[in-house]
Amino acid sequence: MENFEQLVMNRRSANNFLEGNPITQKQLDEIFELVKLGPSAFNLQHTRYIAVLNQELKEKVKKAANGQYKVGTASAVVIVLGDTLAYQDAGEIYEGLQSLGILNKQEYDAMVEDTTSFYQKRGESFQHDEAIRNASLSAMLFMLAAKAKGWDTCPMIGFDPEQIKDVFQISDRFEPVMLITIGKEKTASRQPRGYRRPMSEFVHYHL
Repeated sequence: MENFEQLVMNRRSANNFLEGNPITQKQLDEIFELVKLGPSAFNLQHTRYIAVLNQELKEKVKKAANGQYKVGTASAVVIVLGDTLAYQDAGEIYEGLQSLGILNKQEYDAMVEDTTSFYQKRGESFQHDEAIRNASLSAMLFMLAAKAKGWDTCPMIGFDPEQIKDVFQISDRFEPVMLITIGKEKTASRQPRGYRRPMSEFVHYHL
């Protein structure tokens, strides 16, 4: 397995995939087992994933993604969703802490109330932004975990979210944040890595 620095340097957004490299549910499960450990605000775990391996459904996703070729050649397409109402599940998520004796009943009730009121007071716009923020964090971890397992990925925002919601009957509480294609990159057609700003242009220290 690559060390972390090598992993980050070798991860690329793959715009072309080699066909004939199927990925199994078991292989995706191994990636998602790592992804579930990623950070989320208040541990609300806002992110949901739909992993599309079925070729007929992949074609529907491809249509929603403006016919982008890489969707068709990828081993799978992963739809990343952010839950705008994740705070409503605070009671269920924190229940385990109470069951384990980490929280008593009073502490549990206070934690649920504090989390719920935090989101409710800030309104729908904040809830929507939080869904995107947290799903984006999770998606980045998915791409790194996939690379660690030998798979290449590409995050995509060029798609019609309403078409995706219609095809997969996705509830309005979930915001389609991005698609991630996953497969084995066709490196022969890889373009050079794009220009990256020097660190001095994007990091500012106050010492």
